[in-house]
Amino acid sequence: MSPQLRSRGESADGLSDDEIFDVLQNERRRYVLQYLRQHGGPVSLGDLADHVAAAEYNCGHDEVTSAQRKRVYTTLQQSHLPRMDEAGIVSFDDDAGVIATTPQTRELTVYLEIVPEGEFPWREYYLSFGAISLAIMVVLWVGVYPFTLIPTLVWGTVMAALLTVSALYHT
Repeated sequence: MSPQLRSRGESADGLSDDEIFDVLQNERRRYVLQYLRQHGGPVSLGDLADHVAAAEYNCGHDEVTSAQRKRVYTTLQQSHLPRMDEAGIVSFDDDAGVIATTPQTRELTVYLEIVPEGEFPWREYYLSFGAISLAIMVVLWVGVYPFTLIPTLVWGTVMAALLTVSALYHT
């Protein structure tokens, strides 16, 4: 669909904003997307249920009880995954118990930044990087020793290289 013909509120992948946010409003479905994003390829429903249960109950995979796993497995199989499959967000083969990504899975994760506990969010990293770079440039402009021992061009090159490496890693 061309951008001119795309209805207001519809993303480039064909899902409306309402459909996207409807899927993302449920924590269990967000955990599904997180797991698929981490593993990329097709995953088994059992492994996915283990991951989601561990995340929901805030425990390790080996600490998930069979009752907790079964509750998560059942709702994933009967409700969440068919809904996500119908929307084209994932590919769910119920007979084989396999979930795979689709092109829309990757597009949808743009809306979803899941930051594991203790990890620094990228938006804060780039904001900090920009603030530090600006502070260094001000210090150089004012002429504060010992920063002036290194030429301004070298500082600029180092900052540009760090930004490029960061963006490559992030990508």
